[in-house]
Amino acid sequence: MTAAALSRTAAGPALISMDIGHDAYAAVTDPNTAFWALVDKNRVDEALADGPLFDRYREKADTFARELHALRFGLKPSGVYLNPTERCNLNCTYCYLPDTQRSGGSHMPTEMLLASLGQLRDYFRSVMPEGRKPRAIFHGAEPLMNKTAVFAAINEFADDFTFGLQTNGTLLDAAAVEFLTARNVSIGLSLDGPVAGITDATRRTWGGKSVHGKVLAAMDKLKGYGSWSVITTCTTENLPFLTQMVELFHAREVPTCMLNAVRCTLPGARDVKPADGDMAQAFTQALDRTHELYRETGRKLLVANFANILIAILAPTARRLMCDISPCGGGRAFFALAADGNLYPCSEFIGLPRFNGGNLLATGGVEAALASAAFRPVIERDVDKFAPCADCAIRHFCGSPCPAEAHEMNGGMGMIGAFCEFYKEQVSYALRLIADGKANDYLWDGWDEDTETTFDLGC
Repeated sequence: MTAAALSRTAAGPALISMDIGHDAYAAVTDPNTAFWALVDKNRVDEALADGPLFDRYREKADTFARELHALRFGLKPSGVYLNPTERCNLNCTYCYLPDTQRSGGSHMPTEMLLASLGQLRDYFRSVMPEGRKPRAIFHGAEPLMNKTAVFAAINEFADDFTFGLQTNGTLLDAAAVEFLTARNVSIGLSLDGPVAGITDATRRTWGGKSVHGKVLAAMDKLKGYGSWSVITTCTTENLPFLTQMVELFHAREVPTCMLNAVRCTLPGARDVKPADGDMAQAFTQALDRTHELYRETGRKLLVANFANILIAILAPTARRLMCDISPCGGGRAFFALAADGNLYPCSEFIGLPRFNGGNLLATGGVEAALASAAFRPVIERDVDKFAPCADCAIRHFCGSPCPAEAHEMNGGMGMIGAFCEFYKEQVSYALRLIADGKANDYLWDGWDEDTETTFDLGC
């Protein structure tokens, strides 16, 4: 993707042209507001020079800027990631948690988890609209290693939170599935390969045993349930097999998957980081295959992380995930509770002590953490203020994620994340789908029911 500035006025916006690799269309954007339009690639100058596009956009630019600013800086948290144990029964090569925690860490006592949720309930009631439940996601390490506390919490606070659980699937027996599905808990699994040998390259037990078959068995138990998904973490080990992954997911009627680029916060993940170009090629081929399967069968397999990029372009304030914007959702839309009761901007930071915002039950609660020196660098990370993001046409469709990996891998919050060129190609691919009228095929049915069109030039 290449970009070039086309128009600027002393009192008005700057529009930038982008070659998105489409035969007929180019894109123009104002990165300051996340505005975009598709124009005839052979008539870009004509479309912008004192024409209706630029004039109409200039009338709306201030409104768009205010909406984007509110999304970036005006949110209050509405969710929490709950880490009820430090321990995991797997030793995945790319995990963002230190192996000393995962192999010998502690469980959060049931009483402590219940007390924490009581305090969190009171906090969310103070900042969220009446009648709206916050989301509480039990997260890694492996929450089902502390199943007694987790299930007690779900029972106790069923009326106060919308619960989810992210698990490696190996402990998801029939009784656990019955308990969780009866309470409409969303369930996320992880699988990194279409066959055991590929999965085992990055995800296996501490003793080196395969877990591939157990995850497939868990998927079979969840077939037909409306609220489950599978994450594939994309690494050098499985990148050539992403198309086979989506074929497997579609065949097993997985409603939603995520093909996540590996987070490079800790050194082990960097050892399996794909090159950006390789990641982009494999990712878009897998997306192409999901579309072919949809056309063949009439059944969608949603790739949620890509769908979020599409929505970020089509309706920026309607996006569901908050990783692909700056500042990200850490400490703004959500935060994380560690097994020792300490608060962090996101689970990705739990292995990094300097981002510990204090203990929920002992040091001032959520408000104190949000205002802490540990949280502020994450909450205030702003791609408008550092290179090369400040001059990038897609910076508010990308957000230069992830702040944890930017800090640990590249040396600071004012640095880019790990997959800059991949995100550029992902946005170009999304814009090509929009140009070809295919975007809805990659999105949830009814995704736009609560959206409002505020700019439609029709050119």
